[in-house]
Amino acid sequence: MKRVVLCIVGPTASGKTTLALRIAKTLHGEIISADSRQVYKYLDIGTAKPTKQQRRQVKHHFVDELDPNETFNAGEFGRKGRKIIDSLFRRKKVPIVVGGSGLYVRSLIDGFFEGPSADNDVRQRLYRRLHEHGADILLAELRRVDPASASNMLASNTRRIIRALEVFELTGMPISKLQEDKIKIDFIPLMIGLQWDRKILYERINRRVDAMLESGFLHEVRRLLDLGYSETTNSLQTVGYQEAISHLQGQIDHDTMVELIKRNTRRLAKRQLTWFRADKRIRWFPINDERELASIAEKVVHLFRLRCE
Repeated sequence: MKRVVLCIVGPTASGKTTLALRIAKTLHGEIISADSRQVYKYLDIGTAKPTKQQRRQVKHHFVDELDPNETFNAGEFGRKGRKIIDSLFRRKKVPIVVGGSGLYVRSLIDGFFEGPSADNDVRQRLYRRLHEHGADILLAELRRVDPASASNMLASNTRRIIRALEVFELTGMPISKLQEDKIKIDFIPLMIGLQWDRKILYERINRRVDAMLESGFLHEVRRLLDLGYSETTNSLQTVGYQEAISHLQGQIDHDTMVELIKRNTRRLAKRQLTWFRADKRIRWFPINDERELASIAEKVVHLFRLRCE
């Protein structure tokens, strides 16, 4: 039997969790969450985290493991995730990677050198420059020291720009050069995506935001602030949480908050789609209604078993 890892990827609100749960129950698998925010405790509603009942049905990794003020990155995820995959294969379990954080998925299934650990002094200095001079200035600097990395970034990719500049300052080498030292991957990724009409996907996103608020999202955010986490906490630099904090601090009214969360979530989905559509390994399954997930799950299970032969 081949060592095949099933990867279910795609934009937010596309039905990845529901599909993964169906498949995991059939294949007796465990889920590895490739979501950069679900790994944090207390960020439940705003990250569409699998419920406790769902996690009792199927084991999930990288969910509710860190406090919101702890640091975590794609390199750590890839390294730890591959150890979990090895453990699952030893236990005759199927690893099912699920998530919309493209860099996390890439780190896990392709491997890349993550560079040195974060240096708070360097990073804070870079963020001050970002706020004072803007992202375009930092991106221009990155083009000078690491044109290969800069060619894949937009000015909106501020975290990646700052990380690349940080690595260059700490090592004197471009992160693109360091990443050439690929990690050996000893499994085959089978990548699956759900292809919605964009209009329908955006409608699903709008409904999800309404459901989040009805489920107590503002109470969740208020609790995080009461626990001492601020808007500058890295895990809260997230669509939904930032807008909610602005509302709770009196900077925007409720209707503006709702519209901004919906708009920014749609923009996030667009960026995720752009990332994943560039990966030609992904097999996209057209879908127009969530009721089609059952038949898609059957097709994916069949495809997975064929790939394992």
